[in-house]
Amino acid sequence: MSSDTHAPSVAPVELTAAKITDDILAPVFKFPPFAWWGAFLTAAGLTGALFLAFALHCVEGIGIFGINSTIGWGNYIVTYVFWIGIAVSGTLVSSILFLFRQRWRNAINRSTEAMTVFAVSVAGLFPALHTGRPWVDYWLMPYPNDLDLWPQFKSPIIWDVFAITGYATTSVIFFYLGLIPDLATVRDRAKHPLQKMIYGALAMGWKGTASDWRHYERSYAQFAWLATPLVLGMHSTIATLLAVGQVPGWHSTVFPPYFVSGAIFGGLAMALALLIPMRAAFQLKQYITIDHLERIAKIMLACGLIVTYVYITEFFTAWYSESVYERGQFLWYRLSGPHAWAWILMQTCNTLIPQLLWFRSVRRSIGGLMFVALAINLGMWLERFVISCLSLEADHLPANWSYYTFSGWDWFILLGSFGMFFTMFLGFIRVAPVISIAEIKSVLLQPKRIHASRPDGTNTGVSEVNRG
Repeated sequence: MSSDTHAPSVAPVELTAAKITDDILAPVFKFPPFAWWGAFLTAAGLTGALFLAFALHCVEGIGIFGINSTIGWGNYIVTYVFWIGIAVSGTLVSSILFLFRQRWRNAINRSTEAMTVFAVSVAGLFPALHTGRPWVDYWLMPYPNDLDLWPQFKSPIIWDVFAITGYATTSVIFFYLGLIPDLATVRDRAKHPLQKMIYGALAMGWKGTASDWRHYERSYAQFAWLATPLVLGMHSTIATLLAVGQVPGWHSTVFPPYFVSGAIFGGLAMALALLIPMRAAFQLKQYITIDHLERIAKIMLACGLIVTYVYITEFFTAWYSESVYERGQFLWYRLSGPHAWAWILMQTCNTLIPQLLWFRSVRRSIGGLMFVALAINLGMWLERFVISCLSLEADHLPANWSYYTFSGWDWFILLGSFGMFFTMFLGFIRVAPVISIAEIKSVLLQPKRIHASRPDGTNTGVSEVNRG
């Protein structure tokens, strides 16, 4: 496994304000590497498969998928909750670390904010399509109409509508607000008139004056503290959708904190899976360092321990409850049923493999981090599969017991959702800076401290010399 643990054999190039700007804007102005083209075309092809499956769903109906009368959501809800979890962690990394004044976030916050916006865009497709007639989904919104139609606010799907709409709106504004200074930098460096016009419009007249920065910093801080409780509430709402159901394995008060901790856990793994190849492909190792990746790994390890604790709590609660249905679900069906392989693989990926992060050599190994990140992403998707499908396969009534299996179109949906996410992220890399230029300069261009001395050797104080 490759590692960035050891220092390079040559001295690093002295960073200046101009060099930082040039390095971060290089993906925007330079022809992308062939690896980017290969990844982008592959992701775009998978996106086409996703929309092909969606189109066939609208024409033929939901029966093209592997669901049945017992498992009514299947892959749709599993993949939906997975992408909502990815979206949650991106905002939390950016907003909570900002509120705690963690300056190391400046290298990764732009990527995680973009990850949030793209993940929630993918997730929002699934409940909209699963209604069966997506062309009348506007009925879910409370709007004045002649028929006096009004949403049923006791329905969990209405909770979803408001949770996702509010969260998506805040995330997009928070993301776009942070982009404005850098969009102005791209505008000023662009040479093509059309490029100048587009970025000029997106920069909204930013001039970089003291007044601009004062208003920017105030509004950014406001959206940071607004986004933090909103994201916690949003994913808690998703958890409550299941917790209100009288289904063995669902009806539990531990679900809201369980889902939030699991979302951060899986989302940070996705962030690592994005940052590691991106920093290598676009020569950003000076800005997204192994120290940043190690800090992400430490937070991921802490969240993984919480998730492991919840797994143990679920089994203890099932045993202690003396409910034959809960015991049957946790102590028999998940351990020895037809989908036991999914539960075993989930535990391996989410409980055992993350324990490698206790070792500093793994936390500072690029190969080790990538392996753990991919394993956790697999495990978190399987966790949603186990919760959603296995609980429905063996509920209270044996006459309802059924078995869920993927159809070919389910694979189109699953792989296509990843294709759509990566298509948007790869496209974003080419049109906007992936690191906040102004914020990273505030960290890397700290003034040098020079201690002057009198002729007798006593210290006279400290003077500041700017590196940039």
